[in-house]
This record gives sequence, structure tokens and C-alpha cells, in this order.
Amino acid sequence: MHQLPAIQKVVFASANAGKVRELHELLDPLGLAVIAQNRLNIAAVDETAHTFIENALLKARHACAAAGLPAIADDSGLEVDALDGAPGLYSARHAERHDAGSGDTANYEFLLHQLAHLPEDRQRRARFRCVVVYLRHQFDPSPVIAECTWEGHILRAPEGQGGFGYDPVFCNHDTHTAAALLDTQTKNRLSHRGKAVALLVRRLEGILTTAQGPA
Repeated sequence: MHQLPAIQKVVFASANAGKVRELHELLDPLGLAVIAQNRLNIAAVDETAHTFIENALLKARHACAAAGLPAIADDSGLEVDALDGAPGLYSARHAERHDAGSGDTANYEFLLHQLAHLPEDRQRRARFRCVVVYLRHQFDPSPVIAECTWEGHILRAPEGQGGFGYDPVFCNHDTHTAAALLDTQTKNRLSHRGKAVALLVRRLEGILTTAQGPA
């Protein structure tokens, strides 16, 4: 693998310490050092777009403009077939938007309520979707985009204490268990976000090593 001549800083449009640590480890071999936007006093931007890709680009452009650095951003959510793809973009505020409380527990409890009339697993089919983008600058006309999904179905009751969000009620079809029962390493390998980040890294590796030229 070709190395860049010097470490290049990349701002990550998130304050999530776990995501930042994971990205730093994956991008370090490419000569990219990840900095969370809150460390640069960059506030989160309102997510007003209508697709995961648009939201990720919105966040990345905001971080690029504020930091004057390349940026990475992601957007993700849960899509349930029986709900025509909802909660989707609004996964983090699903219960709140229906006046059913707020927070992770309220979100998945409300989802279980919505699907209570569907007894069979095939009727409760769902997937997590994640889009990760990389921009060289605010007006980058050719962003690097990686998108992956994690297929599964919604359980009838929560299982496990791990993870976050809808993990206790999402039965993934790789291990056929609730995502909340997986250890961190396994989840990162199988999940929508883990696969999308790994794909982004592979694409960046090709771009950066090509730009650097022969060793």
C-alpha cells in the first residue's frame, strides 16, 4: 500500500467517539487522521434532506466549509418493508414524531406496536441502511460514496442489552440473532455501517494510491 507523504487531517461530521475511533484505525494506513467536528467547535447541521445520501453530503459539506479540510459523514436508518420504508430518515425520532415518547426504547417499543398485527418473520422484513461519503472540499464535484445494508426482520420482543437504537428488536439474517446480542467486533464486521466504512476505505485506497503514483 502506498503512503501519502504526510498525515492529512480529515474532519468527521459527528461527535460519536466510537465512530471516530473506528474511522481513525481504518484510515490511518492511508495517511488520513480523523478529527471529530466537535473538537473543532463545529456544530451539527440540521438534516433537512430527503435521502440518506443527501443528508450525508449535507453534513460533509458543512464540515468541509467550517474546517477547511476534507470531510467524511454518514447517515443511516432502519427501513421496514411493512411500513413502506419507515422510519427511514427519521429512525432516531420515530416515536417522537408520533407523540409516543423519545429515545431508543420509545422508538423500538412504538415500532413493535406498529407491527403487532404481523405475526410472521417474512411480514416483518427490515434492513439497516448506511451511506458514508468523503469530500475533498466543500464544492467537490465527485464525492466518494459507499452505501451498504444489513438485512433482517423485526422481532416480536426485545432481546439483549448491547448495541443501541433498534438493535434489541432487529434480528439480523447473518447470525439470525438480535443485533443487541452480538459482540462489538462481530457487529462491526456484519453491520451496515461497518460494511459501508470498509467499502469507503477500499475506494479511498484506490484513489489515494493512484494519485500518489508508483512507489
